[in-house]
Amino acid sequence: MHVNRQCMEPSQIEFLAEKETVAIKPNFSEDKITLITGDLGPFEPQIPIDVPLWLAVNLRQRRKCQIITPDWMNIDVLKERKQEEADSQLFHPPLHAHYLEFSTIVLGASNEVENADEVRTLIKDIYDIRVAKLRKSINNMVNYDGGGGRPLSHAVINNITAMELNTVKQFFVKSLDHLHNLRNHAEICLTDPRYT
Repeated sequence: MHVNRQCMEPSQIEFLAEKETVAIKPNFSEDKITLITGDLGPFEPQIPIDVPLWLAVNLRQRRKCQIITPDWMNIDVLKERKQEEADSQLFHPPLHAHYLEFSTIVLGASNEVENADEVRTLIKDIYDIRVAKLRKSINNMVNYDGGGGRPLSHAVINNITAMELNTVKQFFVKSLDHLHNLRNHAEICLTDPRYT
C-alpha cells in the first residue's frame, strides 16, 4: 500500500496563515464588504476592525488602512519568549499558530511595525530555537530504547506549529521508515535459523 507522505509546501502553510485575522484601522468608509466567508464591516475611518490577513495586506497595498501590530510582536514580549524557549526543554505554546508566516507577511506589508528589524530577528531566533528543540526531540525518540529492546512506537509533541513540523517532517518520516526496516531485518536475523 502506498501512503502519500508529501509535506505541505511553505507557501501552502502561508496561505493558511493569511486566513487568520488581524486588526486594521481603515481610512475609508464602507457599510460592508461581502466575501464568500461572510460579510465584513462596517468600515469607519480610524475605527479598528478585525479582517483576514490577506485582506489587510490588500488594503494596505492600496493605502486604504494601517495594520495594527499584534501584541505578541512587541519587542519585550518577543525577548521574554526567546528566553523562555532557550531556558526550557519543553515547547511553550507558540506566540501565534502561524507566528513565523504571519509576522513575515505583516513585516513585508506594513511599515508601521516598530523596530521591524529587531522584531524580525527575534522571531527568527525563536523559530530557530524551537526547530533545534524539535530536532533534538526527534533524535531522542529515534534513539530511545525503553528497555528490553523494545523501541518507542510513538510520541506526543505539543505546541508545535505547522511550519515547524513541516521543517522536519520529510526527514523524520524517512528516518522512521529506515529505522523500522532495520529493526524488522534485525528481528528476522535473530529469529530465522538460516541467519544463526
